[in-house]
Amino acid sequence: MKIRILLVDDHKIVRDGLRKLLEKEQALLVAGEAEDGRSAIKAVRELRPDVVIMDVAMPDLNGIEATRQLVADRPDLKIVALSTHSERKFVTEMLKAGAAAYLLKDCAFEELVTAIQTVVKGKIYLSPGIAGVVIENYVRNAPSVDKSVFSLLSDREREVLQLMSEGKTTKEIAAHLNVSIKTVETHRTNIMTKLDIHSIAELTKYAIREGLTSL
Repeated sequence: MKIRILLVDDHKIVRDGLRKLLEKEQALLVAGEAEDGRSAIKAVRELRPDVVIMDVAMPDLNGIEATRQLVADRPDLKIVALSTHSERKFVTEMLKAGAAAYLLKDCAFEELVTAIQTVVKGKIYLSPGIAGVVIENYVRNAPSVDKSVFSLLSDREREVLQLMSEGKTTKEIAAHLNVSIKTVETHRTNIMTKLDIHSIAELTKYAIREGLTSL
């Protein structure tokens, strides 16, 4: 039986390239594509893939949040992070969210195939392209007090912060998340209080710095 794969990346050219390469592998089947984290969640429910190849920095809902929600809903789902980011915070947060593999986009295609084969066997795969000191720091020296956005804010607050930083209005966020405007306003107040940041401009800078969204 072929391994069913969902491709998630906000760049169509990347998805097209990956699809062409993956379809040459007899053991692999590309079941579908998604352009951001939110559409990935919907696609997983509809297509039931075995493996999701997930970009990290995407609009609307980033790969870290999408991974967290997908793994919570389907613990058996294998997430392979494929990113341009090798910084410690991106790697650690993706792994904490439940990703089974983390590779850099400049890796060879053969390495991606190896990662897919590894995770379906229930193992973890980390790209040699990621500096050893980054992984060692994550495994052995994780700080006892985590002050990242992923520990300071709730899942929903992080979603609201990302959408705010991407320029959506309160009304648009409420419609997007299917909640009331008052609920969004409450989340915004809580976010500003928890982070001690009280302007949209500074919140946007913070969201970019913490990897919730990108420029």
